[in-house]
Amino acid sequence: MMTFDAKCRKCPRLSAFLTDVRAAHPDYHAAPVPAFGDRQPKLLIVGLAPGMHGANRSGRPFTGDYAGILLYQTLYDLGLASAPVSEHAADGLKLYGVRITNAVKCLPPRNKPEAAEIRKCNDFLRAEIRTLPDACKLLALGKIAHDAIQRVYGLKLSALKFTHGAEHGLPDARTLYDSYHCSRYNTQTRRLSRDMFMDVLQRAVR
Repeated sequence: MMTFDAKCRKCPRLSAFLTDVRAAHPDYHAAPVPAFGDRQPKLLIVGLAPGMHGANRSGRPFTGDYAGILLYQTLYDLGLASAPVSEHAADGLKLYGVRITNAVKCLPPRNKPEAAEIRKCNDFLRAEIRTLPDACKLLALGKIAHDAIQRVYGLKLSALKFTHGAEHGLPDARTLYDSYHCSRYNTQTRRLSRDMFMDVLQRAVR
């Protein structure tokens, strides 16, 4: 089973949307975005999907957009990143013991993937999780990522309740941690503060 397919076109709506984006922004990545980080991580961070002017532009998760500001700064503060800012895919940034991926690899219109698109992309996430070291923990940024991880394990979406700061035991003895997504809306409304996010990450990597 493949962990990533740079040429994936399984979702007609997403494929058509990326074609339009490439026409409007010829210098954008505008294709499925691969995971980024340590090959043998102690923590896999799972986001929602590439952002229009972030990962969809740069080709690297949470790179070049607002959602990456809190994420990479916090990773740096914990000694898990070589720099506090992720600006573009060729900036030399390295992650230590952490890998970042997305539940959906392609940019969805209005940042809202459809249920069928999440299910189709779930095979890649399932394959990626199977490659992880046994002790690797998972961190879901938002409910869609949380539910995508439940799908990987064949759990009902009602089995594990998404709550910021929650810890869940998974069938293979891994631990799943939940956090609100580090989006502009969540951080600017203070739904997610730096201290809240730091606390979850600290517990996940301790």
